[in-house]
Amino acid sequence: MQATRNFWYGIGIGVLGVVLFSSKAVMVKLAYKYEVDVISILLLRMLFSFPFYVFIAYIYRNKNKDVLLNKKDYTWVIFFGLVGYYLASYFDFVGLTYIKASLERIILFLYPTIVILLNKLFLKRVITKIQSGAIALTYLGIVIAFWDEVAISGSDTYLGGVFILLSAITYASYLVGSDWLIPKFGVMKFTAYAMIVSCVCVFIHYNIISEINLFSFTWEVYVLGFLIAVFATVIPSFLVSTSIKMINSSNFAIVAGVGPVSTIALAAIFLNERLTLLQLFGALVVILGIVLVSLKKGK
Repeated sequence: MQATRNFWYGIGIGVLGVVLFSSKAVMVKLAYKYEVDVISILLLRMLFSFPFYVFIAYIYRNKNKDVLLNKKDYTWVIFFGLVGYYLASYFDFVGLTYIKASLERIILFLYPTIVILLNKLFLKRVITKIQSGAIALTYLGIVIAFWDEVAISGSDTYLGGVFILLSAITYASYLVGSDWLIPKFGVMKFTAYAMIVSCVCVFIHYNIISEINLFSFTWEVYVLGFLIAVFATVIPSFLVSTSIKMINSSNFAIVAGVGPVSTIALAAIFLNERLTLLQLFGALVVILGIVLVSLKKGK
């Protein structure tokens, strides 16, 4: 009885985490309505997130002390922090200037297939027939969704799609490469360290290229920056980790399917975005393919 109750608690926590993660794209699109540029809203996200991750890094600083770490390990943390959170976030925020929030989430949802492809390319891991079919299904769904959107919004949709795909690729690269580092550092410490690196990269990026006064925006921009940092970044990262521990990654794969659906709903409510029936069908095809890939991987 207790196990069943914990399982459903895990499902609920996972759904909440996925929905909060999915709200990021909607809030970024809302921020763009106040004429804020890409690097400024990304900086606000990192500024508000930074203290939380510094605190987490401090709390978990003595975890896994029995594991011997060397300079090479810390070098890889810096590299994956740069690739997995800084570049992935930057590409994502740029892509959102060109395409709908709902389409952004559908493309980002491809990252499990990219992980499998990268594992095949660099680690020579076998891709099963079921995985191959599921991967083909997901990309068919993307083609269906984008075919219709290009006809509606024009060729800028391609550019936005490329940036979001780059975001998915860089994030998948981080997952593949960091797989062997997480046991050394522990999930919490590694994530905190990588996020701190990402924050520093964004701070440097902003100081180099931006001539915009950070204090020149309307109050709505700062509120959205805070909400993106806390409710679409920090909190859901812990909720998802907790959910996976409670229900396992295989079951969480099904829960994660809520992501694109919730983004489509939130975008319709707050951005007045509407997907055509053909795009909705493409989204469902992508979700089905990813769930099949993730369930197989989970097993």
